[in-house]
Amino acid sequence: MLDTTDDSIANIQADIVKSVGAIETIILGKSEQVKLAVCCLIARGHCLIEDLPGVGKTTLSQTIAQVFGLEFNRIQFTSDLLPADILGVSIFDPQQQVFKFHPGPVFAHFILADEINRATPKTQSALLEAMEEKQITVEGATHKLEEPFFVIGTQNPLDQSGTFPLPESQLDRFMMKISLGYPDQAAERALLSGGNPRELMRKIQPAISIDRFIAIQSAVDGIHCSEPLLSYVQQLVQATRNPGLFVYGISPRAALAVIQASKAWALMNGRSHVEPGDVQSVFGAIADHRLTPSEQHSLPTMELVNDLIDQIPIP
Repeated sequence: MLDTTDDSIANIQADIVKSVGAIETIILGKSEQVKLAVCCLIARGHCLIEDLPGVGKTTLSQTIAQVFGLEFNRIQFTSDLLPADILGVSIFDPQQQVFKFHPGPVFAHFILADEINRATPKTQSALLEAMEEKQITVEGATHKLEEPFFVIGTQNPLDQSGTFPLPESQLDRFMMKISLGYPDQAAERALLSGGNPRELMRKIQPAISIDRFIAIQSAVDGIHCSEPLLSYVQQLVQATRNPGLFVYGISPRAALAVIQASKAWALMNGRSHVEPGDVQSVFGAIADHRLTPSEQHSLPTMELVNDLIDQIPIP
């Protein structure tokens, strides 16, 4: 692990700023979403992007992998995709008279689970063990995945045809959910006049090495989180468990994700300790996809979450 002296943190922040800047040369006008995705990545989480087709979900995923120099595999989820198509399969070798495991596309540093909600629930669940434990089990044999391991899942809105809702157990594996939305007029004009983003993306060189990236992930663990800050997070988490607001509150796994993502956000901003503003910056992206408003509430989930943030006193 890197020590968290001011100089080390300054160097880490410089590397992250350089990486974010490289991503933003391709993904225009979406600075907050890019920073949240990078925060999720260095916090060792997985990210879900829900949006309409064509707004840049896949391009963002490929650009992040390119900038961090990570081995990238894209899995196109369809209704006929099987778990073995993701994890791999054991095939009998007649010469050696044994079954040999042939790894599937999940064996990479960076997995794009594209349009994940177009696959059946059985196929969606094939990623559960990989996302939580960094390993898969096929026919009783366990196979470790390489570090770092990161999944970006993209999904179309559920009101579009041919989609299956992700089960709560799958949603809870994603640390964050973000939405890109349409670009503003200035960003769209720059996009239209700047050439094909995919061609530009292929020319991008990695901003940092994989070893440096792993060191940055390790440095997140060294960021200090005070007792009053932990109490603040607990109050936010407990407030989501009010049955008058939401059907279910967020899980202990999500509470841990808030702490880890807040540490990553603090590191990205050049600090060795977590502040309440760090928690507030990441809490919405962590809570949104885990919460369903109670029947008596017609407000969107994020509005209710923002109200909670406003109501809980800052330590």
